Amino acid sequence: MQIEVRPTLIVNTLTEGKSSIDLAWLVEMLKEIGNGSSLVVASKKSGTSYRGAWGKLNEAEAALGMPLIVRTKGHGSVLTEFGKFLIQHVENMQTSFLEHGNSYQEILAKEIKNIQRSESLKWKFLSSSDSIIQKVASELKGFDLKIAGSGESLEKLLNKEAHIAGYHVSDEHSSKAIHRRLSKNNIQIYPVMKRTQGLIVKKGNPLHIRSLDDLLNQKIRFINRQIGSGTRLLLDTLLLVEGIEAAQINGYLQEEFTHSAVANAILAGKADVGIGVKNIALENGLGFIPLKDEIFFVAMHKEMAGQIEVSKLIRKIRSYSSDTPGYKAVGLNRQIENWL
Repeated sequence: MQIEVRPTLIVNTLTEGKSSIDLAWLVEMLKEIGNGSSLVVASKKSGTSYRGAWGKLNEAEAALGMPLIVRTKGHGSVLTEFGKFLIQHVENMQTSFLEHGNSYQEILAKEIKNIQRSESLKWKFLSSSDSIIQKVASELKGFDLKIAGSGESLEKLLNKEAHIAGYHVSDEHSSKAIHRRLSKNNIQIYPVMKRTQGLIVKKGNPLHIRSLDDLLNQKIRFINRQIGSGTRLLLDTLLLVEGIEAAQINGYLQEEFTHSAVANAILAGKADVGIGVKNIALENGLGFIPLKDEIFFVAMHKEMAGQIEVSKLIRKIRSYSSDTPGYKAVGLNRQIENWL
């Protein structure tokens, strides 16, 4: 990268406002004239049309209040004493500016490298959809958050395509199986919060939905989460326990990728009920029928565990979950000893 510091003359006129003339360009053209070239030749060499060069020259003379060249019909143009002085003066200015320009260039180049280094150090954080996770990641530096299903987030972490993964589990058996697999791959697991999943319905629950059985009513339009998400897995598990065929639910194949998107679909009248977390229902003024509590975990490779920003991430998630309806902070493994 190279930065060229060049002096510029700002020309002010009452009728046209501000325009600018590049003194470095002007001096090069004046040098050509001083060496015997005509204004036509000098303008061509400067990369400007004859009319354009003539106009800028007139502007410069008007702004300075001094003629730069003397035009003699049939004999071309010659520099005035002031024109000669301006050439020398601007060249001196350029020499002086160059010294400062090199200093500014070094500072700018160094800062760009620092920023690039900082950007490249961003940790890839894949996580299941959650408003607290998104809020915390946006407030802390160094995290590049991408919302993905719990399954995808963990697979990316295991394949070292992500530094951190956020996932949620609703039963102890599944949690233990995940813990075993991650531990074998030298991955640390931190429980951070408990949240409530359930059915999100319209305000006042006009269709009187009380349980999963009500989804069998073909007049009720359901909106689901995408395959691979922990919420979709939770629903499928609960349907299996209840002996409900997914194909019998009107809208089971209609999917959204976040809890907020489910709520928005209900608010927009595109669906009557969907599955999601309690706080999203409350934030949007919707009704909520609780189905199951679950634990949200943050997992990472061991080398990440010592990073200061990672510690801040975990602390902030727990702090926000303490103050958010539908959540409860989980700070110690003994609080969920049967899950690990």
